[in-house]
Amino acid sequence: MAYRFNLFPGSPTIRDMFSKRAIRYQWRDNGPVITTAILLICVAVWIVELLLWLLWPSGLNELLGFGMFQPMHAVSRPWTFITSMFLHQPTSLMHILFNMISLWAVAPVLERLMGHWPFLALYLLSGIGGGLGMMAWGVITPNGSGWLNASYGASGALFGLFASLLIVYRRIGIDISSMMVWMVINFAMPFVMRNIAWQAHVGGFLIGALFTWLLISGAHSLRGKSLTYRTAVYGAIVFVLLVVAVLLCDMGNPAEYSACCSACRETITG
Repeated sequence: MAYRFNLFPGSPTIRDMFSKRAIRYQWRDNGPVITTAILLICVAVWIVELLLWLLWPSGLNELLGFGMFQPMHAVSRPWTFITSMFLHQPTSLMHILFNMISLWAVAPVLERLMGHWPFLALYLLSGIGGGLGMMAWGVITPNGSGWLNASYGASGALFGLFASLLIVYRRIGIDISSMMVWMVINFAMPFVMRNIAWQAHVGGFLIGALFTWLLISGAHSLRGKSLTYRTAVYGAIVFVLLVVAVLLCDMGNPAEYSACCSACRETITG
C-alpha cells in the first residue's frame, strides 16, 4: 500500500471533539482526549484575553502579570511554569493559531502511542523545561538581561513533543515525513520572526527527549514494568531534576542578589 502523506495523522474531526460518545470511545482507545482538552483550554483562555484586550486592558495586564513566566520571579511564583503554557498573545492570531495547529498535528499521535497520563506528563514536564531554558539563559547572558525576559505560550511544551516523536518514531521505524514539516517550521521561526523565546524551545526539547528516552530505554530493571509505572517513576525523577536545576539557576538571579545586599545593608545600618 502506498504511503499517504498527512499533516494531521491521528487527529479526530471537529465533530468528534464535542461528542460525548466519541470522547468515551477515544478515552478507551487512547485517543487524543488530553490533546483536545489542552487545545480547548488554550483557545478559551485566548478568547478571554482577547475580550479583556478589547474591553478591559488593565484586566488583561493583571491576567498576564499573574500567569506569564519571568525567570527573575519564577521561584517566588512557581505556578507560572504551568500557567504560562496556556497563555498566548491576545493581539496576535498567528501565535495561538500556529501553536494549536502544531499541537493538533503532533500530539494525537503521541497520545495514542503513549496513553493519556504519560502524554500529559510529557507535555507538562516539557513545558516546565521551557521555563528552565529561560532561566538558564538568564544565567548565561553576561549582563543578566535574560532574567528580565517574560514569555508565555505552548511552544516549550510543543518542542518536547517534537523531541519525543523523533525518539519514538526512530525506535519503531515509522515514517516521520509529516512530522518533519512542523518541526522544521517551528525550528526556523526564531530566525525569521522577532520576540520568539527560542530558549524555551531548547529547554522543552531537551526535557521531552530525556523523559521519552527514560521511558523507552531507562533502567533495565524497570523495562518490564507497565508504562504507567515507568511514567510515575521517571516523571518524578525528571521533576526533581527540574526543581534542582531551577534552584541552581536561581542562585544567579540578580533579584535574589539585590535582596541579599539590601538585607545586609539593613543589618549593618540597623
